[in-house]
Amino acid sequence: MPRSKSGSNARRKEQKLFRRAKGFWGKHKNVKKVAKEAVIHALDHSYHDRRARSREFRTLWIARINAACRLNDISYSVFMHGLKQAGVELNRKALADIAVRDPQGFAGIVEIAKKQVA
Repeated sequence: MPRSKSGSNARRKEQKLFRRAKGFWGKHKNVKKVAKEAVIHALDHSYHDRRARSREFRTLWIARINAACRLNDISYSVFMHGLKQAGVELNRKALADIAVRDPQGFAGIVEIAKKQVA
């Protein structure tokens, strides 16, 4: 059996690495050893930042809901407690969207929460 050379596979692997390193600065984009380390770090950061993004969005939604609640003379914590007691199962993303796009509709939801708390 003739020996198998790995040239084409190695080249394919190298091309994949350099595609991932496209846009990096200096040697990070065109030197194999440096590019490999840069790509590994970039993938690690992207994994971490996908999780951080979800935390940041939750913070943003809470801030928006709180601001809309304050306009309707209720605190965020009392509002959320009232919704839980009323059995309203809207998540914070939906509540924040309603607060921004439909203030009158959000006021109606606030009234439901106020009735449960009172």
